[in-house]
Amino acid sequence: MNSSMLKKGSKRGSSSRGRRIFSDENSVHKFNRIRKTNLPADKDDDCCSTRNSQDQAVTHSRSSSPYNVSPMEKSPWSSQRNANIPFEDSGADVSPNVLMGSLVREEGHIYSLAASGDLLYTGSDSKNIRVWKNQKEFPGFKSNSGLVKAIVISGAMIFTGHQDGKIRVWKVSSKDPSIHKRIGTLPTMKDYFKNSMKTSNYIEVKRHSNAVWYKHSDAISCLSLSEDKAFLYSSSWDKTFKVWRISNSRCLESVIAHDDAVNSIVAGNDGLVFTGSADGTVKVWRRELQGKGTKHFFSQTLLKQECAVTAVAVNPNSTVVYCGSSDGLVNFWEREKMSHGGVLRGHKLAILCLITAGNLVFSGSADMEICVWRRTGNDHVCLSLLTGHNGPVKCLAAEKDLESTPNDRRWILYSGSLDKSVKMWRVSEKAPPLACKGCASSAPTSMPSSLPAATSFPAQTRNIKK
Repeated sequence: MNSSMLKKGSKRGSSSRGRRIFSDENSVHKFNRIRKTNLPADKDDDCCSTRNSQDQAVTHSRSSSPYNVSPMEKSPWSSQRNANIPFEDSGADVSPNVLMGSLVREEGHIYSLAASGDLLYTGSDSKNIRVWKNQKEFPGFKSNSGLVKAIVISGAMIFTGHQDGKIRVWKVSSKDPSIHKRIGTLPTMKDYFKNSMKTSNYIEVKRHSNAVWYKHSDAISCLSLSEDKAFLYSSSWDKTFKVWRISNSRCLESVIAHDDAVNSIVAGNDGLVFTGSADGTVKVWRRELQGKGTKHFFSQTLLKQECAVTAVAVNPNSTVVYCGSSDGLVNFWEREKMSHGGVLRGHKLAILCLITAGNLVFSGSADMEICVWRRTGNDHVCLSLLTGHNGPVKCLAAEKDLESTPNDRRWILYSGSLDKSVKMWRVSEKAPPLACKGCASSAPTSMPSSLPAATSFPAQTRNIKK
């Protein structure tokens, strides 16, 4: 995979829309259980319902599938769930982590996922955002321009980041929760024109090309919400990240963060923000409130390497920071002292997505596999290698399993792939580790265990004048 693909993802054309293929996972016995296997070391928009008449045409991936009904009549997710598989298994060679179902789409590659309670949102290069509620299809919504690169949820509001550099804002109807209405675009048209009138608001984005700093000049790569949900962060291939106040949809700040595309951004606790870039660095930024606005200051560089950083994540308590790279490695740092903790080696190709849930860390890769790691103290062990996708795993989302117990915390993991499918897994924190040395965390071979902190200095920013 070349550097441009890592930096800007796949730019394959949109495939034929309409039909969907629902695969019957129960007929594929190798997916009913995830066996322990040794891993080799080594654009403006109209909101509308996406339930078109042609969407009701269902084609089955296997001629033997018994589910010959419309998705309107029977959920493709529930039809694939295998309720007869016991979660516990006495076999020593079987992991309790189970593939529960799979949805294969012909309308486009899956680039983004977001889960909130019983709702699942999926974005693809078809420009549609599909919605699922309790594994049953809900009416979705559509953007007339811009591949859906990122989705985040804040209460009744949904934010979607697109290939065209815009962030679109949607809201769930209070009268009918199945209806999503577009309520705005970031930046708003009013603010954009107001700022475009002043020559001082223009910056050079490419050679001999200027643009208003208020708007991203290239694709949105990632979205993240602050802990209090007051601010929205957007990162872009234009080398910047921007800070938006959600209450009034205004851009408070634009930070020139890296020397190449910013592939990932995540907001942690205590006002810290972490960014990962195609320039091979992971940086830490400190947020300070100044009057009605914000100011982000560069704090330190956690990592500097040749390989592109493709994903960044923090654990729920923001005590550990993780980053995935194009070399297939996951580095992590202890938050308290920002000391390098080690490297997770489990993939053969580039890491494309990274999330955390409870004590678990999930990494999706271009090798079409998902590694499940459990953190215990300062150590990490690989619990499972989830296989089943036929294309790179591009995005992940997780929600707590309602059947989870205090003694056995379980998670529902959703994985989206460039094979046009979304798969649903049940994962337990109690799963036994893989008997594989290559999946265990280990100290870096060529990196010091602790990287020196860089001197703090003001970032290159442009703040809106109040």
